[in-house]
Amino acid sequence: MAREMMYADAIATAIIEEMQRDPNVIFYGQNMAMTERDPMLKKFGKQRVRIAPISETAEIGIGVGAAMTGLRPIVELWMSEFMLVAFDQVINEAPRLRYMSGGQVSVPLVLKAGYGFCAGWAGQHSNCVYHTMMGIPGLKVVVPSTPADAKGLMAAAIRDNNPVVYLHSYMLTLDKGEVPDGEYVVPLGVADIKRAGTDVTIVAVGWMVKKAMAAADRLAAEGINAEVVDPRTLAPLDVPTIVDSVKKTGRVVLVDQAPRHSSAAAVIAGEIAEHAADLRTLRLVTALDAPNPYSEPLENYVVPNEDKIVDAVKSVMAHEAVAA
Repeated sequence: MAREMMYADAIATAIIEEMQRDPNVIFYGQNMAMTERDPMLKKFGKQRVRIAPISETAEIGIGVGAAMTGLRPIVELWMSEFMLVAFDQVINEAPRLRYMSGGQVSVPLVLKAGYGFCAGWAGQHSNCVYHTMMGIPGLKVVVPSTPADAKGLMAAAIRDNNPVVYLHSYMLTLDKGEVPDGEYVVPLGVADIKRAGTDVTIVAVGWMVKKAMAAADRLAAEGINAEVVDPRTLAPLDVPTIVDSVKKTGRVVLVDQAPRHSSAAAVIAGEIAEHAADLRTLRLVTALDAPNPYSEPLENYVVPNEDKIVDAVKSVMAHEAVAA
């Protein structure tokens, strides 16, 4: 059975269900469990749900240590940019301890943070910093685009024995969708074809999946059949699914909210270039290499949107027609 649920509620549901399933799962962070009326605090108690000081270095450091003792911490960090002050622990400590200990130590830690708040939040809240983390050995990076995936990927992240950065798009917070009831786990490292097609592949990340699906609907009305692929996890990246789609269509548009030269799209483009020998045309639709503006018109100019995706797809189709 499934029921309609908001994206944010689907994440919370996964956390609650995993805490009920496994007593070693703990949840703490800023701006939570602030009063005795807090629902999570009432359900699980102060030993498992706690407010943390406004210190990301302390929060993440506690999480790494707790994970090494056998607990499964979920750290609520709110904004991915806030992680940057503790990046040594995120990319140099947590992901490397299992390897450096010869497998004797695991770090089953979930670092939960929002990203890409493109609603006038400007330079330090609207960014996409996943590119800096997706290439770190031992660190997994999750970017769900639907409520169902948000639930299933959170469950998988909590159960994983490696540190996982779970990035949820603030622009999807209130989006609704069908979410399976009960235990539901989406394996990490498995991409999803959100829409099947034959003419062109659109690979989109996070919030951009919603934009790509809307663009695909518009293109279908004009006779262009686009396939939309959602990686869902950036590390591990499901290269075979992406490449198989591109081999089928021969054309690809990569859509990413991050700036072009610090985007997941640039990494995915490299994989496609190496593995899809029959690739005919490729385009990137990303944010501009500029800080995200506060001004709404300027923000719309910098960040990808439906129109830009539609134009890019038409461009690759036209390129093919000219080449023929």
